Amino acid sequence: LLKTEPFGAAISGAWRGATAQDLMLAALIDLNWLGFSYVAFRLIHTLRDRLSGLLPDLSLREYMTYVIFAPAYVAGPIDRAERFVTDDRALASLDLRAADRWYRGASRIAVGIFKKFVIADTLALFALNSVNVDQAVGAGGLWLLLYAYAFRLFFDFSGYTDIAIGIGILLGFQLPENFDRPYTRANITLFWQSWHMTLSAWARFYIFSPLSRTLLRRQPRPAPALIVLSTQMATMIVIGLWHGITLNFLVWGVWHGIALFVHKQWSDRTRKWYRGLNDTPRRKRAWTLLAWFVTFQYVVLGWVWFALPDFGTSARMFGRLFGVGW
Repeated sequence: LLKTEPFGAAISGAWRGATAQDLMLAALIDLNWLGFSYVAFRLIHTLRDRLSGLLPDLSLREYMTYVIFAPAYVAGPIDRAERFVTDDRALASLDLRAADRWYRGASRIAVGIFKKFVIADTLALFALNSVNVDQAVGAGGLWLLLYAYAFRLFFDFSGYTDIAIGIGILLGFQLPENFDRPYTRANITLFWQSWHMTLSAWARFYIFSPLSRTLLRRQPRPAPALIVLSTQMATMIVIGLWHGITLNFLVWGVWHGIALFVHKQWSDRTRKWYRGLNDTPRRKRAWTLLAWFVTFQYVVLGWVWFALPDFGTSARMFGRLFGVGW
């Protein structure tokens, strides 16, 4: 409701009406709650694990500290309560003068600031957006905008993560890593194990695995390929729509759901052949390079749905990237 324009505006209108305010001013922005998505992730995690008997006992102070921990409040990383509370309970023995902790925290913050405010903000000057997409001349210019957006997104988000982790270290908390060289991965599965890793882990725990278990228990049991397709597609669609309830984010989720399904089917059928490449290192290196190139281009093309505001503009962008303009 909070991420859907019509619903959000309707709730805002009802709220303004109940408080004798001008209904003409009602808008979704009235209900924009900074950090809401990440708070929701933590609440869902703890509620589900509590119901399952997996969540350790937490005091109210420990629980609230976990949910609204300032460095990770706005954009993660999405920590797990049982890991977080271990650090929280160790604060009493924390050495406030430990030079190593201050060095690690401060250096991580410095790296994050450089990535976010120097590299990402510089790339933002010519990265793909709804304004400059119509100003680019030729397919080459559009590809340049798209690559700039892909790296701007990475350095912006990973830079923020570095800052959050660095502040956490200074406060005595070791937040989980969120990025591990994702653009160097040679298949889409490895990419999602390296990009926004805490979100991927959360989706695996609370969407992919429960849905897989449900489908496996059904009688008659669906075909294995159908189970894989359904679970991967549902997981990526939820991740897409979590970013915003729009057609573009839905398409982006489907885009990655299809890729994960295709890679799963391909890897299952070529496992023996791929092991055989170990006997020919040169062919294996060539295949790995080709796999990386295809994966990287696919991920970058997927950012078109992310960067542009509507389906029509994104579709025209795809056409122009390959020399088909309309």
